[in-house]
Amino acid sequence: MATPEAVIEIGSTGIRLLVAEFTEDRKRNILDRSELPVSLGRDVFTGGTILLDTQIQCVKILSRFREQLAGWGIVPSQTTVIATSAFREAKNRDPVMDRIFVKTGFKVKVIDGIEENRLMYLAVSECLKDEAPKVRTEDSMIVEVGGGSTEMLLIRKGKMAGAHSLKLGTVRIEQQMHLLTSSVEDIQRYIEEFIRNTKGSLDSELNLADVQQFIAVGSDATLAAIKVGKPISTWLWSIDRNAFGKFVDEIQQYSIEECIARFKISYNEAQTMHVSLLIYKLFIHLTNVKTIIVPETNIRDGLIISKTAVPSEELQSEFKSQITASAMNLLHKYRGDEKHAEYVRRMSLWIYDTLKDEIALGDRSRLLLEVSAILHDIGMFIRMDDHNLHGSYIIRNSEIFGLNKFENTIVAEIAKYHRGKLLPQDDEQFQMLPRSDRMTILKLTSILRIADALDRGHAQKMSDMALRLENDTFVLQVKERNTVLEKIALTEKAGLFESVFGYKVMLL
Repeated sequence: MATPEAVIEIGSTGIRLLVAEFTEDRKRNILDRSELPVSLGRDVFTGGTILLDTQIQCVKILSRFREQLAGWGIVPSQTTVIATSAFREAKNRDPVMDRIFVKTGFKVKVIDGIEENRLMYLAVSECLKDEAPKVRTEDSMIVEVGGGSTEMLLIRKGKMAGAHSLKLGTVRIEQQMHLLTSSVEDIQRYIEEFIRNTKGSLDSELNLADVQQFIAVGSDATLAAIKVGKPISTWLWSIDRNAFGKFVDEIQQYSIEECIARFKISYNEAQTMHVSLLIYKLFIHLTNVKTIIVPETNIRDGLIISKTAVPSEELQSEFKSQITASAMNLLHKYRGDEKHAEYVRRMSLWIYDTLKDEIALGDRSRLLLEVSAILHDIGMFIRMDDHNLHGSYIIRNSEIFGLNKFENTIVAEIAKYHRGKLLPQDDEQFQMLPRSDRMTILKLTSILRIADALDRGHAQKMSDMALRLENDTFVLQVKERNTVLEKIALTEKAGLFESVFGYKVMLL
């Protein structure tokens, strides 16, 4: 029998508990769930901190959930607790998290927007897994509207084109407009302006007019699907575009009290419903889709999937390909040399695999090297001089699907040191990092510098190559005769590799 898994999500508008299991035949079985409102978002998006009364309320709710979980034989240490946008932005999040741990035993993990996107992708993929292949390979837009942010994935022909966490949330809008009249027209104009300013960036990743599938995730979208949609399967619905638009327009005329009475929802849900559905509608209007797909799922399901599912090699490969596709699309957005990036990626992985036993890093490090190789020259978009510094800035301030904020920083650091005389050891900020992180950056950077040197002319002419270790020398043997440029580049770049691994580099 499957073991129950428990997750708790601390969001901008409420704290939500889910206890579920996945059976041997991959059926999702929900055992227990609860949701209680809390005003985290209103506190943080107004004053920047979580107020004392809200802290007390959080502790009370989590204490109640602890008792509820005890009935399933689950203790706090076995429960995954995540916090999203409100906690991310709270100036006093650390003492609040500490207080929660002391009072309840729950250890809270604050996740970034890109991690929310990853969990959403897992949850949606699970819901779509039994559908026709074309549903999973079309140009798609996945949107989830929350209290503090709107999470968005753009997928081109089944591959990740962009992942974004937009500061467009129901509670955030309410707080930003509380001094205005906040009429329906005011709010719609505010959202339209935000979306208009965002559209250009999104279109550079995926032409929204070509989107064939719009997937709306969230409780408000699910409510709309139940009222005016049609069931596709147990956890999947479809809504005609026009029917959805009419429903959204209709509920804009209802008061909060009318929404509670008509839809049998809580005051907390009714308070944000108008804005949430309006955001979905306006994003849908950027596309020409005729039907909206609504999976009845959430990031808590995604978290349980990530905890319970033993990923097959095929699934792991697919997920990695989505990460590298996201990185390649970011390079494309900044008009990078994709042929050079692909060559350096391939050479970097070849060197890594040749030295795998001596590198002694986790499996994730290979993926970080791959992403770094794709993006190492992205700063060329700004200026050739110091493009490594410009590239580091772009990477640090971009969202790469599947990489958390820490991993994004590692990639940015590797890009920063892939060229030039400045080495990591000379940088005071680098010296402040933990030793394990410093070694990861040093090893991966040294490999990238060698791979980049092998394509100094950006001509990819040295494709027929053999790599081997001979005593204290790392030998790169090629059939190409004219290797002057590459030998000069290796003279400039091989020093870090020789220092880190203890091998001289020789190009024959």
